[in-house]
Amino acid sequence: MSLKDVLLQKLDSREAKVGVVGLGYVGLPLAVEFAEAGFNVIGLDVDTRKVQQINNGSSYINDIPTSRLEPLVKSNKLKATASYQDFADIDTINICVPTPLRKTNDPDMSYILSAITEIAEIAHEGLLVILESTTYPGTTHEIILPKLEEKGLTAGESVFVAFSPERIDPGNEKYNVHNTPKIVGGITPACSEVAKTLYESAIETVIAVSSPTAAEMVKLLENTFR
Repeated sequence: MSLKDVLLQKLDSREAKVGVVGLGYVGLPLAVEFAEAGFNVIGLDVDTRKVQQINNGSSYINDIPTSRLEPLVKSNKLKATASYQDFADIDTINICVPTPLRKTNDPDMSYILSAITEIAEIAHEGLLVILESTTYPGTTHEIILPKLEEKGLTAGESVFVAFSPERIDPGNEKYNVHNTPKIVGGITPACSEVAKTLYESAIETVIAVSSPTAAEMVKLLENTFR
């Protein structure tokens, strides 16, 4: 059985361990959605105050009431950490770190670089890595993929890499993670298939596009329209 088929089987059976990097207004709602879908989820944030608050079952995100978060923490479906070592046996990782604009109006890529450098250290065969952070077209190919290839991993065969732009609209009472259509573009068709399968476990509508660059352009166009 191929690594892709093994991971698909884990996703279908909810045996896959799901990781989310960055527990802000994008990452925490996504982690909660995956946990409610039946996965064991580990959320990672460098802010130890956020980690402690989540592990106490208390939410700091308006869109996620404590009454929704607390049962997931108490049932061990969701926990938080500040250490990438806790990701050693993780099956999927969603990168949801911020990319604030610098004075020159281009995105600060330091959080993405830091995250993928740490992830590459613990990356293993069969891992799915999805970037969700808002960024420029080409980021997944230029920054995410090379770091994993340096570990001897091959996209579509031994590691699965995709981009899926976050589309959170904080405070929107009608549209949330679950019912906002999700765009996903993988490095290879196998990457797209695995990433799409993960999202379909928790999100109503998932649309695969031709590549990570196409998915990155979707987000750029959406932000421009908004």
